[in-house]
Amino acid sequence: MEVIIPIGILLFLFIIGTPVAFCIFCSTLGYFLLNSNLPMIMLVQRLGGGLESVTLLAIPFFIMAGVFMNHSGISSRLLKFCEVLTGHMSGGLAQVNVVLSTLMGGLSGSNIADAAMNSKLLVPQMVARGYSASFSAAVTAAGSLITPIIPPGIAMIIYGYVNNVSIGRLFLAGVVPGTLLCILMMVLVSIISKKHGYLPIREKRASCKEIALSAKDAVLALFLPIIIIGGIRMGVFTPTEAGAVAVIYALILGVFIYRNMDMKKLWLATRESALSAANVLLIICFAVAFSKFLTWERVPQSLAEWMTNVVNSPLTFLMLVNVALLVLGMFLEGNAIMIVLAPLLAPIAHSYGIDPIHFGIVFIFNGAIGTITPPLGTVMFTTCSITAVPIEKFIKDVIPFWGLLIVELLLLTYIPAISTWLPNLVYGVA
Repeated sequence: MEVIIPIGILLFLFIIGTPVAFCIFCSTLGYFLLNSNLPMIMLVQRLGGGLESVTLLAIPFFIMAGVFMNHSGISSRLLKFCEVLTGHMSGGLAQVNVVLSTLMGGLSGSNIADAAMNSKLLVPQMVARGYSASFSAAVTAAGSLITPIIPPGIAMIIYGYVNNVSIGRLFLAGVVPGTLLCILMMVLVSIISKKHGYLPIREKRASCKEIALSAKDAVLALFLPIIIIGGIRMGVFTPTEAGAVAVIYALILGVFIYRNMDMKKLWLATRESALSAANVLLIICFAVAFSKFLTWERVPQSLAEWMTNVVNSPLTFLMLVNVALLVLGMFLEGNAIMIVLAPLLAPIAHSYGIDPIHFGIVFIFNGAIGTITPPLGTVMFTTCSITAVPIEKFIKDVIPFWGLLIVELLLLTYIPAISTWLPNLVYGVA
């Protein structure tokens, strides 16, 4: 009863549309109110303890670095570079959208930020060139899902923190899956564009000279993910310190190199960063306290015992996890699912001999798919609200991308080497 009522409160608040952070807080508060032997000061301690980690500083740092990059003119330079690379393909501007999401994913770390940026930057251009608004929004939303699995994805930092998994390994583990998803999405965009007659934006493939000239403007931005991963791998700095380095690097580019950031833009970017970081950290703060009382009530242990008695195969376990996360993703925010469920499921996965890095990438990508899934997908709502595309039209055009995302999820789930090959190559087998 002490667990059932708080979980019932959580589900009820989710159903009536209460913001995720407050759903989790009210559920946790309910648990403490039902247990008279637990002093309320302990709740405050648990809430404060949820943020007592240097690792979590990486989140506001990387969010700030991504926002500074957007305000410094990096986005427009990367856009021109992408146009040169893919403009000759069928559906040239849609291809640019996908590649830009891949490159910006290494800068922003947030799929919602990426979707919002491309909705403002590219969708109007796509519509002006004859693309349907719903297809443009669908490409933008689907392409933004590359971001969480391209380093330095915010979701990777959260997953590494709550499960005590190497963030450096997770960063490397996302490189191959993110690149694979980009390639598969470009193939799908080409097929759809040929069917609907969406033309290239360039008459012919760019020459090596053109590519080199456009890369010159974008190369400083493209160095950032390399600096982050290389610095972590060589032990120059920790993931948290890498976030601080990313902020300084973005400031240097915006203020001194490109000279696009004045004091007004700097203030707006700092304010935007603070609001975005506060949203994520508030969920983490409440969710850590929530997971504490689940641990006290031995919910993870009971779930593990039940799963191991019912499920004999790690492949079957992964299938059940995928189905459960896909369904939950239709209703809940991905980071909230991760913070609450990952500590419960990761130990079970370990008991089946599943590599923790492999399971982390599967979990993170699964949560990302939910963000463009009705009825409550956060990226879906963000994209549709900015582009003014009705949800029902968006859903019609995003269906092929859902199919592609499920294919990628199955590949990541049942071919662990896609996720583990690069981190094992660089760090050695764990």
